[in-house]
Amino acid sequence: MKRPFFYLIVLAIILLDQTFKALINSKMFPGQTIPVLKNFFHLTYVQNTGAAFGILAGKQWFLVLVVMLVILFIMYFHFRLSEFDPLQLPMAFILGGSLGNLIDRLRLFFVVDYLDLRVWPVFNFADVMINLGVLLIVVNVLFRHRRGE
Repeated sequence: MKRPFFYLIVLAIILLDQTFKALINSKMFPGQTIPVLKNFFHLTYVQNTGAAFGILAGKQWFLVLVVMLVILFIMYFHFRLSEFDPLQLPMAFILGGSLGNLIDRLRLFFVVDYLDLRVWPVFNFADVMINLGVLLIVVNVLFRHRRGE
């Protein structure tokens, strides 16, 4: 993937993430839930001051530092790997999602979460991108290992 395409993906993820969060923040109040598919999928507005599952609640500056380290790690490997390495796409997903949540932490001092599957803690689009990126990296590494690369 050519470098400009990498940055376009990152930017698109940030813009989508921030647009969804702005809509939720402007149209709903914290704790409000709107059933989309009753008992399966709701939009629920949560102001998350922690990380995944609300762990480290209130530790904003620690979480900002961790995200900055993740960003540096991703950028290091982005430039170290070939432009055409299959890991570039998942790294763009992780970088875009990380930056989307970092913007919330720095601007609002919490992350706007809103996707509620009722059996899982509420999350957001940036979280989906981060987790999809991690999953794709794991799958890629496993296939490379199987092929002996």
